[in-house]
Amino acid sequence: MPLKIEGAQVAWAEQGRPGSTPVLFLHGNPDTKETWGEVFGALAGEPLHCLAPDLPGFGESEANQAPLTLESFGAWTERFVAAHVGHAPIHLVLHDVGGFYGLPFAAEFPERIASLTILNTLFWPDYRWHRFGKAWRIPLLGELVMLCSTRWIFAHEMRRGSKGFSVEAAHAAYARVTPTARRTVLRLYRAMDPSVFAPWEPRLLAATATVPTRVLWGERDPYIPAHFADRFGTEAVERLPDVGHWVMVERPELVARRVVEATAG
Repeated sequence: MPLKIEGAQVAWAEQGRPGSTPVLFLHGNPDTKETWGEVFGALAGEPLHCLAPDLPGFGESEANQAPLTLESFGAWTERFVAAHVGHAPIHLVLHDVGGFYGLPFAAEFPERIASLTILNTLFWPDYRWHRFGKAWRIPLLGELVMLCSTRWIFAHEMRRGSKGFSVEAAHAAYARVTPTARRTVLRLYRAMDPSVFAPWEPRLLAATATVPTRVLWGERDPYIPAHFADRFGTEAVERLPDVGHWVMVERPELVARRVVEATAG
C-alpha cells in the first residue's frame, strides 16, 4: 500500500507476517534498504515482521521538504512506525545516519522501543566529521567532490570503509546513489553540525537507561572512532576488531543472531 510522509513517497522492503514481532532497520549513507538484504536473508523463517525503508531522498524514497533537524527525523520515523504497527513497541536496528532518524524517535518515545541495536553511528556533539563529511559541508566544494565521485572512486572508498564489500557489491551500491541522494547527502551533512546533538544527548541516555540496548561496533571504521561505542549508556558493547564501518555487510549472520536474541528478550 503506498505511503507518503511529509508529502513524499516512501519505499521500503518488508519480510515476514504483519502482526508478528516488528523490527525496523534504518540504513546509513550512502545506503538504501538493500543494505539489509543479507540480514533479511539470515532472518528468513524467524517469526518477525522486518521493515527497512529507504530514508527520505535515498533509494526509491522521494526527498521531502521537512526541515533537516533531529526533531523532524524522529517525527518521520514515528510516522513510518505508526503506519505499520500503530503504537505497538518495535525493535529498532540502526546504522550510520539511520541513527539521526532512529535515536531521536527512541529518545522521544522510549516506551515504544522494545529493544535498540546500534551499529556504528554517532549522536555526540564532540564528534568531528571525517574528511568527506568536512568537504560535503562546504558549499561548492561539496558539489565538486560529489561530481568527482566516479564509480571506481566510490567503490574504493566503500571498500576502505569495510573490507567485506566486494567490488561488485560496491558497484551495485553506487548504482543506487541517485542524483537526489547526492543532493540529500549534501543537505544532510550541512544541517548536522555536531552541536545539534548536545540537547539530545541526555534525552537519549535517559531512554537507553530503560530500553534494552546493544551496540555492535566494527573497530576498523575509518569514519567514527571506536571510543564512541561506549557512549550509548549500555555495557552491552560487542567490539568487532576485524570489521569496518558496515557491520551488517561484513557480519550479516551475527547481526541477525543479535536481532533474534533482542526480540526473544
